[in-house]
Amino acid sequence: MEKLFGKDLSVMAYRARLLAVDAIHRAKSGHPGGSLSCLDALTTLYFNEMNLNPDDPGWPDRDRFVLSKGHCAPALYAVLALRGFFPVEELQKLRSIEGHLSGHPDMKHVPGVDMSTGSLGQGLSTAVGMALAAKHLGKAYRSYAICGDGEVAEGQIWEAVMAAAKWDLDNLCVFIDVNGLQIDGATRDVMPTEPLDKKLEAFNWHVIKIDGHDVSQILAALSEARRTKGRPTAILMATVKGKGVSFMENQAGWHGKAPNDDEFAIAKAELESKIKELEEN
Repeated sequence: MEKLFGKDLSVMAYRARLLAVDAIHRAKSGHPGGSLSCLDALTTLYFNEMNLNPDDPGWPDRDRFVLSKGHCAPALYAVLALRGFFPVEELQKLRSIEGHLSGHPDMKHVPGVDMSTGSLGQGLSTAVGMALAAKHLGKAYRSYAICGDGEVAEGQIWEAVMAAAKWDLDNLCVFIDVNGLQIDGATRDVMPTEPLDKKLEAFNWHVIKIDGHDVSQILAALSEARRTKGRPTAILMATVKGKGVSFMENQAGWHGKAPNDDEFAIAKAELESKIKELEEN
């Protein structure tokens, strides 16, 4: 597959948004807010950055990815389907006993999922282990992860951050989805974690701050991460929870709620309109 850039990446991200919201609507449960906020990064990883093979999901030399905020599985599933790991039609069976797509990523049953996640705080440790394994084995593959800004209040996140710095894991790149909201409200009210940049820098991480919906900035940050030697990289991406659906944007209530039929009709129309706008410009 040829790598996607610019407008093509943005179009793919919005297609994934539509598929994710559709799957959540059909399932009548799921987590749309955080799924929509991280999809520009996810799409860029799978359609430009990572070295992988959908025809051989377990290829030993592939780059690894861990969705540490595992409740946002609809975003990952949509991207995996669009990338060719399994048929897009299977997204319609999200959270269904008739399908294989659980509410959180399942590495045993979903092609392309490198780690089962859902217990917040644990995914980053796995990504650290994958990067450390590559160093130990003399392999060139890289390890990527996406964490939520609410998730980083978990103590295990900081244990993983310390370990990554200790082992000079410059083959590890972590996105932190800074959308400012979590299930109970604003992160600054629930458990303030800022300033994340200064905290990570104090742990000897290389830190890059970007607009998480600007694919050109995402690509530039990933390139900078590859050039950074001797320490891991954290990309702090400022995002909008519920990005692309007007009534979900910046609303904590859409952290873990499925749209009803009327709401889905509005969301579908807005996302289809954005796809058309991007394709025509």
